[in-house]
Amino acid sequence: MLVRRKHAPRRPKDGTLPDQGDDDLSLTDALRYEAFGRVMAALATEADFIESCRDLTWWRGADHSWHVEWRDGPYASEVAVLLAEGVPGRSLSAGAGSAVLDVMGVRFELRAVDPMGRARVRARPGLWRLAEALDTTRRTNTRHPWEELLGG
Repeated sequence: MLVRRKHAPRRPKDGTLPDQGDDDLSLTDALRYEAFGRVMAALATEADFIESCRDLTWWRGADHSWHVEWRDGPYASEVAVLLAEGVPGRSLSAGAGSAVLDVMGVRFELRAVDPMGRARVRARPGLWRLAEALDTTRRTNTRHPWEELLGG
């Protein structure tokens, strides 16, 4: 049986580099993914945002922008303000249901489906809040959420 070995393309003697073929990851794509990573990292630091939204989804648009969409949770303008504080960028337009943000030259379109706003999210009684669970300075007669979870 004849076995062929693959060799890396050799550099010609004239010093030119061989054609690398179709490389999907270009420098502009790397910039777009870095901007996306920074936006998602900024959103991950906001526990209120992560706890309050349902169906957080994102996808890359046809114009190489990023679309971020969620159900319930804060208004798109509130998320744009959060991102403007956490990531260097500028807000192009912001409304209750949608906002457009520019981060590192990459366009982000934020869309809130059935938003409630941060004030209503914080006042919602049924939501288990991580901030309340970690607040040990507040003493009450009721059991703490971690006591209920651990059965103590």
